[in-house]
Amino acid sequence: MLSPLHFIYVRNIVSRTVTGTFQEIAFAVRVLNIGHGKRVGIHWCGEDGDWRESPADYRCTLPGGDEVWVAEVAVPLTMESSIPGNIQFSACLERGDERYWDSRFGSNYRSDADSGVIVFDALDLRVVGCRPCLPAAMVSLPLEVAVRQEIEPTSVIIHWTTDGWATRQTTPAYFRRDHWDRSVGSNARNPNRYGWGIWAARLALPQAYRVEFVVECHTASGVVWDNHAGGNYRVQRDTLKVMTLNLHTYQEEEALEKLATVARAIRERDIDLVCLQEVGENWNGGEGDWASNAARIINDQLPRPYHLHTDWSHRGFDRFREGVAILSRHPFRGTDAGYVSDSTDPYDIHARKIVMAQVSVPFMGMLHVFSAHLSWPADGFRVQFERLRRWAAERHTPEVIGTLLCGDFNIAADSEAFGQIVQTEAFEEQVLKIWNPPAFQRVFRDRQETSMQVLAGDGRIDHIWLSRGSQLRAIAAEELFTSTTYGRVSDHTGYLVEFELR
Repeated sequence: MLSPLHFIYVRNIVSRTVTGTFQEIAFAVRVLNIGHGKRVGIHWCGEDGDWRESPADYRCTLPGGDEVWVAEVAVPLTMESSIPGNIQFSACLERGDERYWDSRFGSNYRSDADSGVIVFDALDLRVVGCRPCLPAAMVSLPLEVAVRQEIEPTSVIIHWTTDGWATRQTTPAYFRRDHWDRSVGSNARNPNRYGWGIWAARLALPQAYRVEFVVECHTASGVVWDNHAGGNYRVQRDTLKVMTLNLHTYQEEEALEKLATVARAIRERDIDLVCLQEVGENWNGGEGDWASNAARIINDQLPRPYHLHTDWSHRGFDRFREGVAILSRHPFRGTDAGYVSDSTDPYDIHARKIVMAQVSVPFMGMLHVFSAHLSWPADGFRVQFERLRRWAAERHTPEVIGTLLCGDFNIAADSEAFGQIVQTEAFEEQVLKIWNPPAFQRVFRDRQETSMQVLAGDGRIDHIWLSRGSQLRAIAAEELFTSTTYGRVSDHTGYLVEFELR
């Protein structure tokens, strides 16, 4: 791509539905990946001559590294205001002091109201309007394929798979001159006066996590394909977001405000699974006080309370029952709790209990999750982790897509004890996998005698471990409660890892 950004297509439709009449406009732009912090805006005006700016959002990355950004606008027709009508538009990419335009060399792009789709890429066919995220309630995927009429198309076929091409299905797309009337009550022509016709299809995938597809078009002179620049189109359900955080057992100033901050982060980041340690509640003679339980307080501040499993192991800071917890957006199929330490004395700080949950994740499957707070290496870590490892292995069944061990392990990543976990070949640390792929490769894959040296200086003691051979794959990781994000809420910062199915 010569320019840092270039329009892919525009979709301009006047829809007439039971909710009213709207002019719906979608702008898709190909953007050079010039790093984080960039902003893409669409500058456009209607027949009234008033210029507006609509922000575009990132949609996906193409195989060559370029990105697709899309802006969508819906303007209602009301008694007080008209719809924009014919429009002209351009795109601007900004990053710091850098600014790039695609304005068709200063003359702007143009699109008539209710004109359908115009593709600006030098292609004969192009899937338009397809989002990368498949909503949970969607049981079939509608597709629109724009085809250049000059190639005289005779048929369009969608080749698709839900299992990585282990099996393949085909679905024909259909060309109907009243396509826009059928779909949104529009008077747009099909094909339009720009020479683009829409072929429509629908893929049935009620239980699929992901669908991947390419488009084959038969023409009078041969066959042409749209395989999304060589990477195929991919649409999938939501990812799974997992957070671990040590709450510091009510030792923070303004503790309740900080618990509210934790709840806010769970809401805003749409976190699915939360593993908490040092979950405090008033000692109350050893009977506890559920009203003061920190995990319960966080859960009560969520719009819809999560499934909660918690237990305590010992007396902390002389006045609290201290334990661990799991909060899950998704239902539990089973829960468990037990000591992994030699001591079960509630007055012994090294009496360590762990909670475990079987979580049924929609479209993914059964996941085992453990929230752990283990002792330091000199005070029982090795024995405790070995019991945890055996416990996880004993609970594993073929239906389990993966096991997560989350929490405060009280071992630095550059420690000998961390190496003990590596040597088991049972689990791999996911924050390291995302933050430092070369180090992860050396430690968990190459496993040479000097591999652990690459972790020198990594003092993290909170970890998210995923069982080796899991069907999950980490795609992002973030340190969450820092001075630059939500602020400090504990003497630990917490980590968030995002997973998808392989």
